[in-house]
This record gives sequence, structure tokens and C-alpha cells, in this order.
Amino acid sequence: MTPRPARGLDTDVLVAGGGPVGLAAAIEARRAGLDVVVVEPREAPVDKACGEGLMPGTLVAVHALGVDPPGHDLAGISYQQGGVAAVHRFASGPGRGVRRTTLHAALRDAARDAGAVLLPRRVTTIEQHADRVVAGGVRARWLLGCDGLHSRVRREAGLEGAPRGRPGARDPLGARRFGLRRHYRVAPWTDLVEVHWGPRAEAYVTPVEEHLVGVALIGPAGVDFDAELATLPRLVERLAGAEPAGPVRGAGPLRVRSVARTAGRVRLVGDASGYVDALTGEGLRVGLAQARAAVAHLDDPAAYERSWTRVTRDYRLLTTGLVAAAASPWRRGVVPAAARLPRLYGSVVERLAR
Repeated sequence: MTPRPARGLDTDVLVAGGGPVGLAAAIEARRAGLDVVVVEPREAPVDKACGEGLMPGTLVAVHALGVDPPGHDLAGISYQQGGVAAVHRFASGPGRGVRRTTLHAALRDAARDAGAVLLPRRVTTIEQHADRVVAGGVRARWLLGCDGLHSRVRREAGLEGAPRGRPGARDPLGARRFGLRRHYRVAPWTDLVEVHWGPRAEAYVTPVEEHLVGVALIGPAGVDFDAELATLPRLVERLAGAEPAGPVRGAGPLRVRSVARTAGRVRLVGDASGYVDALTGEGLRVGLAQARAAVAHLDDPAAYERSWTRVTRDYRLLTTGLVAAAASPWRRGVVPAAARLPRLYGSVVERLAR
């Protein structure tokens, strides 16, 4: 597609946030024939704490954007606890472990090639009018807030959601959860994503390169990476002698809510629109589906709200149930139950992986 520069600082679509979902939204908008400006203050590629596993459906969606990032094939998911394991191999085709920076760089190049204009700016305020919105020094017909868990667009648009329940009431999903991730220089020992369940946290092990494995921990506030890792002897044994490749990166709290996904000419997309937890690894797949829906329904906010509800339903219901179990006294029974009920476990994995 021949790039078309934005008309000065006027454009059809302004994307706030140049992460994978924001860049995907920019590609979708360019394919729809719209001028696009993406504002992102951080220098690309941006790293962050995430599991880095693209499930089969996510990989298909990434390919549909014209991107094929290198990584390590993933054949399935294994839940592990002590000597118990529940294993399911994908029936719908392979997934892929891909470093966050590798994916981000590939999507950035694809967005530029599609004709999106990328600016090193930050959205701090939003000014809405009947026919336009102004933010980050750009005037646009629509603003897509793709700026993550701590979305400034969500707050400025008045879409920030309060935690569920009465003030002071116990959170039904337990304590707030945070994510930590570190890479290790070691040859992958499996083609599965291994999820090791510890006393307080889950460790996601994802092979991302020929000699690189990512370990992401999800647990309550104050969780210490090395201390929690020490509670998982099988994983410690696998990583014995492996050199850390980079620092521990953190993200959270993971669960955020929005009161709606639209306000005037603003649309929330991806984590900015609401997020439950990273336990099922479905954030990117859901975010890419939202990006397609947001661009398809720019002039129909009610239709986008309906589409958002549809494309996030499985993720919200299944992830909420699993996180509630993980935060309950039955936490230690999750993996044994999955091992005893392989068909049920497999059906849940396939539903989230599609």
C-alpha cells in the first residue's frame, strides 16, 4: 500500500499507544483506507513483562496482519504441580513463542509500511468536539485508546471503572495480582508452554528462541521472583546453571475495569478496555480482535460495544473462573483436577487457543 502522510496534524484515526495492539489497530485502519497517526512516547521496540506465547489463534491473527515473527514453535500447554501434570497438545495447529521485542518490531515495520505515521508523543489530555477529538497535539475524527493497563485515555475519557464490590469489601478474585518476567539463556527442553503452579504464584515457561526461555510469574503484590521460583523444584532443576538474560520486568496490577468502551469519539481497545488476568495467556488474541472490531465500527459505538462483549466473552468468563479458583482454598486442586479430567482440560485450552 502506498503510504499517505497525515494532512498536517489532522488525521482520520489517532491511535494512542504504539504497542502490538495499537500497531495492529493502525494496520487495520490503513487497510480500511483511513489516515492514521500513532503516538507512543517510548522508543521501539518496547519490552514488557508478558508470557510471550502466541496461541494458535493469535498466530493466525498476527499472520493476517502481514507479520510472521521468528520464534519457537509451541505444540500445547502443560499444567504442572509437583509430580502431577495435565498436558494438552493443540488440535488447531501450532502456536509460537516470540520475544515481545521481536513481535513489536515486526508490527511497527508493518504499520509503517502500511502508511501509518508514528510520532514520539504522549497523550495527556483529550478535547472532544462533535466532529473531532484533539489529543497529543493531533486532531482526529476518532481516537483509539490502546495505551495498556494504566491507560491515560481511559481516565481522561471518564471510562475508568472502580473495583467491583462495596468499598472495603473483599475482592472476590482475591488479592491484586502482578506479573514478573525474566529470560534465561538455556536450550528449550519442551515444545509446550509449561505452567508450574506454586503455593502463591504460577510460573509460565515459554521457549522463545533456540537458546532462550522466558519465565513469567503471576502472583500477589510483593511477590519476589527468586523466592517464588525456589518453591518450584522441577523448574529450578531445569534452569540450573542457566544465565539470566536481562533484568526482571514487572507489570500490574493486572485486573482493570472500564465502565464502557466508548465515549464520544473515543474507543478503548486492548488492555485499556479492561483486563482480568494473564493466567490464560489470551490478552493479545483478544486485543487483536478488538482492534479489528473498533476499526469496523468507528461510526457506531453501540456496535463496537456489542462486538467487544462478544470477542471478550470466553476470555472474561474462563479467566475469571480460573483466577477465582487460584485465589481460593482449592488452589492446590486445580492441576490434579485438570489431570483427572483431560477432555475437559483440553476443551478449555482449545477454546482459549482458537
